[in-house]
Amino acid sequence: MLRLVHMENSGLVKMLLDDKFEDLGRMYNLFRRVPNGLSTIRDVMTSHIRDTGKQLVTDPEKSKNPVEFVESLLEKRDKYDKIISLAFSNDKTFQNALNSSFEYFINLNPRSPEYISLFVDDKLRKGLKGVKEEDIETILDKVMMLFRYLQEKDVFEKYYKQHLAKRLLSGKTVSDDAERSLIVKLKTECGYQFTSKLEGMFTDMKTSQDTMQGFYAAYGAELGNGRTLVVQVLTTGSWPTQSSITCNLPSEMSALCEKFRSYYLGTHTGRRLSWQTNMGTADLRATFGNGQKYELNVSTYQMCVLMLFNNADYLSYREIEQATEIPPSDLKRCLQSLACVKGKNVLRKEPMSKDIGEDDAFSVNDKFTSKLRKVKIGTVVAQKESEPEKQETRQRVEEDRKPQIEAAIVRIMKSRRVLDHNNIIAEVTKQLQSRFLANPGEIKKRIESLIERDFLERDNADRRLYRYLA
Repeated sequence: MLRLVHMENSGLVKMLLDDKFEDLGRMYNLFRRVPNGLSTIRDVMTSHIRDTGKQLVTDPEKSKNPVEFVESLLEKRDKYDKIISLAFSNDKTFQNALNSSFEYFINLNPRSPEYISLFVDDKLRKGLKGVKEEDIETILDKVMMLFRYLQEKDVFEKYYKQHLAKRLLSGKTVSDDAERSLIVKLKTECGYQFTSKLEGMFTDMKTSQDTMQGFYAAYGAELGNGRTLVVQVLTTGSWPTQSSITCNLPSEMSALCEKFRSYYLGTHTGRRLSWQTNMGTADLRATFGNGQKYELNVSTYQMCVLMLFNNADYLSYREIEQATEIPPSDLKRCLQSLACVKGKNVLRKEPMSKDIGEDDAFSVNDKFTSKLRKVKIGTVVAQKESEPEKQETRQRVEEDRKPQIEAAIVRIMKSRRVLDHNNIIAEVTKQLQSRFLANPGEIKKRIESLIERDFLERDNADRRLYRYLA
């Protein structure tokens, strides 16, 4: 039996690699008749899937492109699903072995949750244009299958929320139905808690449309020339907003924004508005030296920079920074996309180089031409998060986990009254595993914190026993 399975050029691994469905079927039917026959095949298949899966998720080349990374995972999954259904007569024990192997290697790469969210983002932005509804559902189901394997589902939620916010605010989503369908799937999988904020984001988008209609009904006559301002009012708790410093808007804009603020606060009591200028976009009409007129679609930050050139021919980096008060890292990215991207370089930079330095100077590029009347100038944006951004997201996730761990400890202790340390760790891990894999060290810290705040106390005789106090 072992000789057949391990033969170098015709054994099980070779058959799996070459998709030899009939040979695999014969092997399965033959080995089924022998004690431990199937477990022999299963063990070799499992270790082969784990080894090749591990190579795939730890390959730095594959990690460069999140979409390809996830596509190769899905291809691998399809391949083995097909083998199990055609050759191993859909054997449940083989299915379970496949699932546990995937769960093992997907979690070896700490960026898997981020990459799966980026894959969804790519599909829902442009990848599903013209795709039939059934096919969209199939893709979403496959995503959900990978999602089930993740141990850190809350990390996926963080990224998914960020990506969904960008899609909704830039109007870049291919289909609202597909977005909602995925949220329903996530809700079924993880419960209402997981998706309530995502649903809140859709509600805000709808409410904002009604608010804008009311605003233009009230101020339409004063504003005259068409709808120049569209505001999305976002509920603080639902959106992944960063506390950003509002930059200095051009005077034409800030007057409009003030009008909106007074209208909104007049119709809603007890609310505060703070502008998230880092999330907006703008359309500008621009005339260049050769009399060419273009419409530029830019971010709010880029608009603030470009409007400065209505009153100046030449500005240094420091002058721009002073006038707009845009955070330096954002300002550099923003100037890079206005001056360093071929075909979109509406500004000229001196000295000419790829990176933005603090001593650079900028002027309008009079020779700018484009085949398109409408020119979209994207911001130079990192598709994957950079290392510091990744650390920051990680920290936010860790912070969000603390109250969840504490709530689980209190729930368990309330019903059990007295429990020893190891059992608390086991129960908490079990309760939270649908969201993340709780770290025993972190659970211990949370127990200490609850003891300090008089929710629990240690037993006087046995220091590893805890009692519920509250």
